[in-house]
Formats: sequence, C-alpha cells, structure tokens
Amino acid sequence: MSGRIARYNPARVYELVGTVPVADPTRVDAVVRAADAAQRGWARTDVADRVAALRAAADAVEPDLPVLAELLARESGKVLADCRGELGFALTFLRWVADRAPRVLADTALDDAAGRLLLRRRPYGVVAAITPWNAPIILSLLKIAPALAAGNTVVVKPSPLAPLAVDRTVRLLASALPAAVLQVLHGDAEAGAALVGHPLVGKVAFTGGAATARVVAAAAAAQTTPTTLELGGNDPVLLLADADLSPEPMRRLVMASFATSGQVCMAAKRLYVPAARHDEFVAAYRQAADEVLCLGDPLAAGVSMGPVVTAEAAARITGLVEDAVARGGRALPVGRADPGTDLRAGHFVAPTLVTGVPEDAAVVAEEQFGPTVPLLSYRDEDDLVARANAGELGLGASVWSADEERAFAVARRLEAGFVFVNTHNRTGMSLRAPFGGVKRSGYGREYGDEGIAEYAQTCVVHAPAAFRAGGAGAAANAYPSA
Repeated sequence: MSGRIARYNPARVYELVGTVPVADPTRVDAVVRAADAAQRGWARTDVADRVAALRAAADAVEPDLPVLAELLARESGKVLADCRGELGFALTFLRWVADRAPRVLADTALDDAAGRLLLRRRPYGVVAAITPWNAPIILSLLKIAPALAAGNTVVVKPSPLAPLAVDRTVRLLASALPAAVLQVLHGDAEAGAALVGHPLVGKVAFTGGAATARVVAAAAAAQTTPTTLELGGNDPVLLLADADLSPEPMRRLVMASFATSGQVCMAAKRLYVPAARHDEFVAAYRQAADEVLCLGDPLAAGVSMGPVVTAEAAARITGLVEDAVARGGRALPVGRADPGTDLRAGHFVAPTLVTGVPEDAAVVAEEQFGPTVPLLSYRDEDDLVARANAGELGLGASVWSADEERAFAVARRLEAGFVFVNTHNRTGMSLRAPFGGVKRSGYGREYGDEGIAEYAQTCVVHAPAAFRAGGAGAAANAYPSA
C-alpha cells in the first residue's frame, strides 16, 4: 500500500476531513530503528525526569484541545461533547501516570535472613501501539503514557478510520520529548505487519477486534514478542429484582449502551431483567432514551449520538435487527432524531431496543458494536448468572441492585474482567481500577498500577544467604529452601 489515507466524515460522507501518508515497510523499519536508537538514552533518564517530560507533553497538547475535539468528531462521527471529554480525560490519565509511575516503577530491595534480593523494573525497548478508531486518543494514551514512563520508546499506528486526531496529538506530545521517543505512522495491514513483526519491537500493545488480534498475536509470536490485547466484549447487564428503574439510573443505562453509537468494547450489550418487571422496564427505558438520545450530526448542539463509522457497519447492525425480527423479536425504536440533520447524508442507524428474541439470536450471542441492544427476561439468579456467563467473551458486566452487598455477591460469580455496580461503561471507570478482559476478551491490563506495570519487566539480582559472607553454604546440587 502506498500514497495517502483519506478520511471522510461519516456524518456527511462527501466531506473530506483530511489525509495522512501511508508508511511502507521501508518507512516502518526506519521509524522502529530510530525508536530503538533513542530508547537507550530515554531508559537511562531518571524516572523523575521522564515523568516531568510527560507533564510537559500534556501541557503541549492543552492549547489545541478545541481544534483536536472538532477534528476527532468530524473523522469518527463521535459527538463533539464526547470528543472534548475524551481528550481532557486522556490528559488527566497522562498526568495521573506521571504521578503514580515513580512509585510503581521503583526498585524493591530485601535484605534479610534469606539473603539479599533486588527487584528492578526494566523497560521492554520499543513498544508498538496499535490503536482503534472508536476512542482513539484515550486508547493511544493508555499505551503511550505508561510505556514512556517505564523507559520504553513508542511507535503508534492508529486505525485508518480515525488517524487524524491521533496523528496531531502524538506530534504535539512528541514536541516536548526527545527525538524519536514517540512517533506515529499510518497504514493498513501491511504497515501493521511490518511494525508488529519487526525484530527490534520489544512489546506490542493492541486494542481492537478479535480477527485482527489473532493476526497481531501470531505475528508477534513469530518473534516471541510479548503482547497486551484488549479486545471486544458482549457485556451483560444484570438487573436484579430490586433494581432502581427511576429516571436517573435509566438514563445512565441508556447511555451505557448508546454512547458513541454503541461502538464501545465495554458498552452494555445484553440487558437481563426479571420477567415480572419486563414491561415496567421497557416503559422506563424508552422514556429515558427519549430524554437523552438525540441522533444527528456530531457537531450539532444537543446531539448525543452520531453515525456509525462506515456503511459496512451500518449494514451489519441493520442486519442484526432484521434477523431478530425474523426470529420473532420486536424492534422498538428509542430516542429521537435531530430535525436539523440530514440522516441520509451519513451512516446513521436509529437506536433500537430488541425484545422477544431467543438467546442464540445473533443480536444476543454476538457483540453488536452498534446502536442496538437486546432485552431478555430471566427466572432466577442461577439462570441469570448462567446466561450472563455464556459465550466466549468476558470483558465487562454490570449488576444493578438497591443492595450493594447482594450486587457484589452476584458480581463475584460473573466471568468478566471488570464488573460495574449500578452503572456501566465509562461512568463506572476509575483511574485506579485495572481494566481488561478474561476468556477471549484479551489479556493484560490498562489503568491502575497494573496498567503501568504492563510496560516494565521485573528483573532480579539475588544473593542467597547461604553464599554470603558468614553463610552456611550448601551442596553444589542443592535445591533452594523455603
């Protein structure tokens, strides 16, 4: 692949937002080699100086936030308010890492009766960060910030579906850092393969879909390169019998499914409600959706949901709803449309609540990754937990109950990397809480101290007590004692 990637506005498909150059394998090689050459000096820099540079990098981005937010909205279809929020949160995360990293990355020394033990946190080298289009800034910073703090250098390859804001953000960050410590390049599969498979890449961090993850993991494995994979989910929402269905929590639940038009790995994707409260829930949910969901142009005031990212995505989501109806389900439209938006001009898909479908319908069994969500009834808690745990994905889940202890008891039974209580999606996140999946939803963690530690290897220096001055010694073929 050569030339440039052109990105058009998914809300107005005739509008060219911008282009970026495509990196061929020769260019990828040059970028990685520059990152490798810069890494040694960066790793020798004291961690206090590295995090000071990260704070300066955050300051370099701050003045451009309004321009970056509009650029992100136009290229991705994400509403402007959410783009502003994502960018601001990304800088908050960067500064949080700068505060936490010195403690997380500090050496640990023990000197006791068992001997002397030194645990050192050492960088991997060059980190390849492969990032998606749906939240491209924060998902890039989740890799960039801890990797740089730990003494790695980073090469970012954004999705071709949202390369522009990432490109500009990375270049602004890099302006406050030493040369080649942080770089960005663009391309499709060819560039990605050249980057992931490069022998000088020490670690790969990927967020995206399962199909691409398998390719990335295989290419990294060919070089025995360690990976962190944050993949998709089919997150169940477990509404217990005493769940609060009043307007405020219902508005929160609606947005948990439909923020970013449902194109979020940790969106609420399956709603389970007690059979006795089914109709009550439908009425409360639709009322809340009418209040908070407005489909339209992401730049228009009052719009809370934009288009999906491509025509192919729109067709796939529409197909899921049509299949559900064909299998006896009902498609209930929710929310409203912005009267000032021409919905025919972009990849707009009306938000839909689907009821009355069997558990094996595609809209239930598969990750929808779009503005439709199924509602299912359950009999008892064991039935609920079994159905929530069905399937090969285990990213997130949520339990809703007036009794927090009961909610936590149910949460402990769920096969998910992150369980929210009485909320879901980004309103339930915390900088201190590590996030990641189980089962086929990936491995490794982002956020929290664990997310920083992902980018540092533990290296050991050890002097057993037996062989120190005055030690008792041991046989040449002895095994270690406790």
